[in-house]
Amino acid sequence: MFHVKLPGHDAMARRADEHVVPTRVQLPRRVVDRPARQVTKRLSMALLVLAITVVIVWLDRKGYHDAADETVDLLDSVYYATVTLSTTGYGDITPYSDSARLANVLLVTPLRVLFLIILVGTTLEVLTERTREDFRLKRWRTNLRDHTIVVGFGTKGRSAIQTLRASGLRNDQIVVVDPASKVIEIANAEGFVGVVGDATRSDVLLRAELQKARQIVIATQRDDTAVLVTLTARQLNRSAKIVAAVREEENAPLLRQSGADAVITSASAAGRLLGLSVLSPSAGTVMEDLIQQGSGLDLVERPVIKAEVGKSVRETDDLVVSVLRGHRLLAYDDPAASPLQLTDRVITIVRATNEQALGNAAPGGPRP
Repeated sequence: MFHVKLPGHDAMARRADEHVVPTRVQLPRRVVDRPARQVTKRLSMALLVLAITVVIVWLDRKGYHDAADETVDLLDSVYYATVTLSTTGYGDITPYSDSARLANVLLVTPLRVLFLIILVGTTLEVLTERTREDFRLKRWRTNLRDHTIVVGFGTKGRSAIQTLRASGLRNDQIVVVDPASKVIEIANAEGFVGVVGDATRSDVLLRAELQKARQIVIATQRDDTAVLVTLTARQLNRSAKIVAAVREEENAPLLRQSGADAVITSASAAGRLLGLSVLSPSAGTVMEDLIQQGSGLDLVERPVIKAEVGKSVRETDDLVVSVLRGHRLLAYDDPAASPLQLTDRVITIVRATNEQALGNAAPGGPRP
């Protein structure tokens, strides 16, 4: 049986030192060639320009004068093309005929400019890309508000994001935190901003702008990591809603004491679903249908409409299973749940449709 023991300050410090991960924010970007491929492509273009210049000089070699031996061979042509395109120009080989000078004006000079553009352009593009990336990052930090942070981009994290997106949350409102750079690259490819780093460290969560976040989903692989992330997140943001997943049910109270508003026990939930499917396959199918967002039946939280005010929960058009009144969650058969009030929110079972998913959930997802 797995138990969580919170390490002391010294143990936590040793743990942080042993798992130091370079922290950085990665914004989604358009698909471009890899740097090595870009350099190879530009180098090939530069060599092609050099080869064309060598051919031009070689074909008109009788119009050039070499101060050393007065003749220009193939090696001299390569040498002249190299020093000319690089603007070195030692002057030991010079065009003296009219045709050679005309070729230099009309052909070699444009090739020299193109050669310099290819080489210098690579450096300028790197500097420009870095400046543009810094600008995008600064603008992202300035505009980010009430976003959702998902710690862990494994199976649980991906499923949570899929459900949040189905409820209307945009990609730019989600920030993924994970210690693996390859995982963050996958998140970037799917359109999410990613932060590479250990989420148990406050500086990593601050890079994800946790102090401005609306909700945090903690979907780590280990329960002790989930506890440490929850403690750190709650310390940095007292008002954000924190939902955490744990493997063992006995660790759920510790997560709640650490500051989690809701704790999902993955192992026991899966076990209960397995047991229910054995006892009643149809009931198991219904439960699985409710869990899967956007197909069959869905659980939806929505505000009470004016037409429902004063009515019993059984008199609404939707199947109401719970009523949220302030901070109290009332079951449908609780006498206090009826009549419905205008400030109430109801949790209902509805038939999943695209219109319902977009209409009943406000942008950013439902918030109890």
